[in-house]
Amino acid sequence: MMVEDDPVLRPGIEAMAGLLAFYVGADEGTSSLSNVSLWTSLEAAKQLDTFQPMLKQGKAYTAKGATFERPVMNYATLWQLKGSAASDEAAS
Repeated sequence: MMVEDDPVLRPGIEAMAGLLAFYVGADEGTSSLSNVSLWTSLEAAKQLDTFQPMLKQGKAYTAKGATFERPVMNYATLWQLKGSAASDEAAS
């Protein structure tokens, strides 16, 4: 379902002010999905709380038995690492 939701959700999320990155992942072993996003501020991140296309799609997941962790958690960055792929890109 998440792959099918990409064209529905991507344009609106990409247009949000302050978006740095957005990742969608699945863990087949635990039958779980995760969205992780990076934003310039907490206010920017909270745009997702009221993003109607995402809220609408969430109802379809709930109808199929999914549960969501609420409230949505927002974390302040305490430290960061950049892997070798980031170094390779900078060298290009």
